[in-house]
Amino acid sequence: MFETLRNALKVKDIRKRLLFTFFVLIITRLGSQLPIPGIDSAQISEYLNSLLGDSFNLLNSFTGGSFESMSVFALNVTPYITSSIIIQLLTIAIPALEELQRDGEDGRKKINNITRFVTLGLALLESAGLAIGFGRQGLLSDFSPLVVTEMIVCLTAGAIFVMWLGEQITDKGIGNGISIILLINIVSRIPSDFYGLYQKFIEGKQIGNIVIALAVILFVIVGTFVFTILLNDAERKVPVQYSKKLQGRKQIGGQGSVLPIKVNTASVIPIIFSSSLLQFPLVIKQLVGANPDGIPGFIFDCLNQANWCSPEHPERSVGLVVYLLLTVLFAYFYTSITFNPLEIANNMKKQGGFIPGIRPGKPTVDYLTRILNYIIFVGAIGLCIIAVIPIFFNGFFGANVSFGGTSLIIIAGVVLETIKQIESQMLVRHYTGFLSD
Repeated sequence: MFETLRNALKVKDIRKRLLFTFFVLIITRLGSQLPIPGIDSAQISEYLNSLLGDSFNLLNSFTGGSFESMSVFALNVTPYITSSIIIQLLTIAIPALEELQRDGEDGRKKINNITRFVTLGLALLESAGLAIGFGRQGLLSDFSPLVVTEMIVCLTAGAIFVMWLGEQITDKGIGNGISIILLINIVSRIPSDFYGLYQKFIEGKQIGNIVIALAVILFVIVGTFVFTILLNDAERKVPVQYSKKLQGRKQIGGQGSVLPIKVNTASVIPIIFSSSLLQFPLVIKQLVGANPDGIPGFIFDCLNQANWCSPEHPERSVGLVVYLLLTVLFAYFYTSITFNPLEIANNMKKQGGFIPGIRPGKPTVDYLTRILNYIIFVGAIGLCIIAVIPIFFNGFFGANVSFGGTSLIIIAGVVLETIKQIESQMLVRHYTGFLSD
C-alpha cells in the first residue's frame, strides 16, 4: 500500500488528484466543526445518547462526530447513502429504473440524477424531523418558525454540499468520493476511541495489568481487522470455458476464464439493515415518551445494543440473537436482488461460455444457485463474527468505542478499492505514455 502511494506521488497527474482529494477532505472536516446557531450541542449530545444508546456511536462514526455536535454537516453522507440503497432496491422492482441501469453510461447518469433528488428529499425530511424534535425537547434557543427554518436550511445545505464534494473527488480526485469521505469520518473518531480505551483499561493501572490490557486490545483490533480484510477479499472462482468460433479464416475463443463470486456478497448492507430495524422501535418509543400499551419494557431493553452481553442482565442478549438472525436473512435477501444466476447463465450462454461438467441453461442456473447459497451463508457468518466482537467487548468489559464491525468493513473495503483505483490510473497512464512515444 505504501509503495503504491509512493509511486503515485511521483506521477504529476495522480499527485494533483491526491492533493485535490486531501484539500476537499480538509473542507469536509472543517464543515463538521461549524455549529448551527441556536443549538445547544451539549444538551443534544446527552439527549441523543439516551435516545439511541450504542447505535449513536455508529451514527456519530459515520458522520465523523458532526452529528453529536449538530454542526452544519451533521447529516453528512447519510442521506446520500440511504438514497443510493433505496434506488438500488427500487431498480429491481421498477422496470423503468432497470432499463436505465442497462443503458450504460447514459443510464447511469440518469440514475445518479434521480439519486441526487432523492438525497435532497431525505435531507429535507430528516432536517425537519430533527428541528421539530429538538424544538419540542427544549434544545433550541427559541422554538420558533425562524429558528426551525434556519436549522432545516443549514442541515439540508450541508448534506447537499457534502454530496457535491464527494462527486468532485470522484471526478477530479482519486475516485470513490462518497466512500472516501465516509472513510475519513470513521477514521477521525478512532483517536478518541483509543483515548477512551486508555482511560478505561490503562490509566492508573499496575504495570502487569497494563501489559495484559495492551496485548488484548492489540490482538482484538488487529485480529478483527485482518479477518475483515480476508472476508472482504475472499471469493469463489467458478471456472468458465468458452467454445471456439470461426470468424473469417481464424478461430477465436476457446480460452478458459473464471467467474469470481465474492464471499461477502452483500458487504455491510445486512448489518446496516438489521441495526436500523432494531433501533426503529426505540426511536418511536422515545418520540412517544412512554412505553406503548401492551408492550413490556423488557422488549425495548433487549432491542438496545447497550444492554447486549451485559453480565448483570444476560437475558437482554436475546436482542443480539435476533440481530444476528436478521443479519443472515438480510444477507440472503440483498444478494438475491443484486446477483441473478439466471441472467449470468444466459449471458454466459450467449457468449459461448459454459462451466466444465455443467450443461448450459437450467443446470448452470441450479449450479450457480447452490454455490451462491453456500457462499452467502459463509459470508453472513463472517459478518456476524465481525459484528459480535465489538458488541461483546462493549457490553462485557464496558469498552465504549464507536468503530465496530460495520466501520471496520467499510475501512477495509474503501482502502483496498482506493488502492486498486490508484493502481489502475497509474496503469492507464503507463499505456498512454507508451502509445504516445
